[in-house]
Amino acid sequence: MTTTPFTSRHAMTRRRLLGAALAAGATGAAAPLALARPAWATGRAATPGSAATAAGGPARLTLPEPTGPHPVGTVPLHLLDASRPDPLAGPGRFRELMASVWYPAREAGEYPLAPWMADGALRAFLADTGFAIDPALAPLTSGRVGAPVHRAGRRLPVVVYSHGAHSHRADHTVMVQELASHGYVVITVDHTRDAITEFPDGLVLTPDRSIPMGPKDFAADIRFLLDQVDALAAGRNPDTDGRPLPAGLLHALDPDRIGMFGWSKGGTATAYTMLADRRVRAGLSLDGPMQPTITTDLDRPFMMMTAAFTRAGQPAVAEFWPHLRGWRLDVQAQGAVHVSYGDDQVLIPQAAKLLGLTDEQVRDMIGTLDPARAVKIQQAYPVAFFDLHLRHRPSRLLDGPSTAFPEVTYLP
Repeated sequence: MTTTPFTSRHAMTRRRLLGAALAAGATGAAAPLALARPAWATGRAATPGSAATAAGGPARLTLPEPTGPHPVGTVPLHLLDASRPDPLAGPGRFRELMASVWYPAREAGEYPLAPWMADGALRAFLADTGFAIDPALAPLTSGRVGAPVHRAGRRLPVVVYSHGAHSHRADHTVMVQELASHGYVVITVDHTRDAITEFPDGLVLTPDRSIPMGPKDFAADIRFLLDQVDALAAGRNPDTDGRPLPAGLLHALDPDRIGMFGWSKGGTATAYTMLADRRVRAGLSLDGPMQPTITTDLDRPFMMMTAAFTRAGQPAVAEFWPHLRGWRLDVQAQGAVHVSYGDDQVLIPQAAKLLGLTDEQVRDMIGTLDPARAVKIQQAYPVAFFDLHLRHRPSRLLDGPSTAFPEVTYLP
């Protein structure tokens, strides 16, 4: 769940909605803060999509399961960019980032499910809403922490992800774990000081709105992340703490097949990254505003899934479009709003049920696009796009209007 400067009228409403839902159990038999532990921390494996309850309280929020043939594994990475000093962290300190690697796994059942957000980051998120904390209601993902990597000969294509303004790297887990289940390595990152992020030593940083970070700053983080892709591909562990990686991850990534996607400011950062770094071969923007206006030609495949920031309504997006000189596509789902291509679309309706909100109140936050249909769109289109441009697997879905997705318009 996120706040962005582009949706300020409803952003705090969404944050407080999820905060209230996650904290609903805290008014009853929830454990004290020091004792509250999410289910994943116990090491017990839960079934993805199951509605486990917390101490007789409300049901846990859930994310849809990915549809690909592989189970999903995940592991966090603590990264240090020694080329970029961070004076805000103290003298002699450099920029630190938290990332997560998602990948197709094997023998995954014995490994614990990863949480949607780390416990400390989730607590900071809830504190920002002004509600008490019950982390046990936060969703689990389908990712198994530390599970061994599944490989079938060839190295795995890579996709990197950039979140929106004042968000976090978990905000598009539905898409991330879907891609991983179809054989991609997906690397997500928190843009430190513009994200809610937790480091291994327990330090939690929240967005600092006094520090302006634009898409070019996000792109600088991603370019450093691409260096870590190269390191993993070469068999080096980039984790600054030297924590062990899942079996099979080293040498598994294909540095010659890298794509990128991002939401909102992260969508704009996708374009900036591609303009600055040819290692990214294909980019997908999820309702990126393309501000500041991009006036440089981009010669590689680029797709836009638009909602609020359309070419018809956003001059910067309209000006960006003719600079796409390679393969390009612009689609829009009827009834979609800025948050519709992300986890909000499935989490907000669940939270609303716990709080007894009306359908009209929910529509005001997530639009009229049916959440179940939104999930199918989120799962189908990114996979089809990256399959085409990183694996050379054509998909009729990208050729034009599809009877399977009648709500999706293909904009000329």
